Amino acid sequence: MITVIITVRKVCGLSAPRFNMTNLIAGLTAVALYLGGLVYYIFKLRSNIEFNSSRLQMITALALLAHLIATLNFLMAPEGLDLSLLKIFVLISLAINLIVFASGLTKIQHTLYLILFPISSATLLMATIIPSSSSVLTLSASMEAHILFSILAYSLLAIAALQALFIGMLDWQLKRKRRIFLIKTLPPLETMELVLFNVILVGQFFLTLSLLSGLAVYENFFTATLLPKAILSYLAWIFNAILLYGRYYRGWRGLIAIRLTWAGFFSLLVAYVGTKFVFEYIITG
Repeated sequence: MITVIITVRKVCGLSAPRFNMTNLIAGLTAVALYLGGLVYYIFKLRSNIEFNSSRLQMITALALLAHLIATLNFLMAPEGLDLSLLKIFVLISLAINLIVFASGLTKIQHTLYLILFPISSATLLMATIIPSSSSVLTLSASMEAHILFSILAYSLLAIAALQALFIGMLDWQLKRKRRIFLIKTLPPLETMELVLFNVILVGQFFLTLSLLSGLAVYENFFTATLLPKAILSYLAWIFNAILLYGRYYRGWRGLIAIRLTWAGFFSLLVAYVGTKFVFEYIITG
């Protein structure tokens, strides 16, 4: 992902200031398109009007294009890469949205948009108006690979966490025989669970690569600075490993799967976001 960003910037001849008018225009355009797509989707759901998925996909594609342009400008600086917390949020939200958009799982995909669109809008808006909180970095190829694996792992496991949330909501509605409008946007429970475990399996693969590449990249992976992040990342890996074992050898599903999915994702969330926030805004702030 990082290498792709650098290559695209060179091919397109984009300038590299940390904040310029392109950031503002692309960021606000993406926000407007995401919110427009969200309003369109909710309106169609609540009004029971025949849903035109191709129109929503077109809006999403345009939003992703503007999001990509904003991301390229946010991250690139003359001295290297701006990997401050908000800029990384923009990159991760772009990766998540691209994965969901390309998944082809239409019903699940559209339901995830209900959460992804407002989160992406808020992230872009904050990154657009709040100055960068850290210095830029020049990265080696091995570090770029480590960051790529980490972003893919985080993005896939974030999608799994959202998927688990909707599975819990669907299960709750089915048990109480309530027909909330959201239920008609979802595929059968078995299909959602199958997708959930497939996403976790792929996410665990990239998380494993992230941890292994981290051991290779950092001279001392267990320094005081990296230790909390390392412990929580390995804890996330353990939660996911237990869940996958339980699924394929014990037939786990339902509430235990939802809890372990969120335990793994929350550990990963705190591992990166929590530690980065502390060092970027509290210790160095």
